Amino acid sequence: MSEQKFETSMQNLETIIKKLESGDVELSEALELFEKGIGLSKELRETLDKAEQKVTKLTAESQPKEEIFDNPEE
Repeated sequence: MSEQKFETSMQNLETIIKKLESGDVELSEALELFEKGIGLSKELRETLDKAEQKVTKLTAESQPKEEIFDNPEE
């Protein structure tokens, strides 16, 4: 998911949450909004999980590793 799509999805989810919290929607619309919100939430969570995995991998790869060299003079 691109950064722009992520931001748009977050805004859409926030809008859905505000509508549901207002209580000014009919039951059928509330169910549709809830279903859409769950879908957006799942997509966003997957994107965040992938980003976290990438950061973890990059961090692990950038850590210096200790190497032991044999000293031939010993």
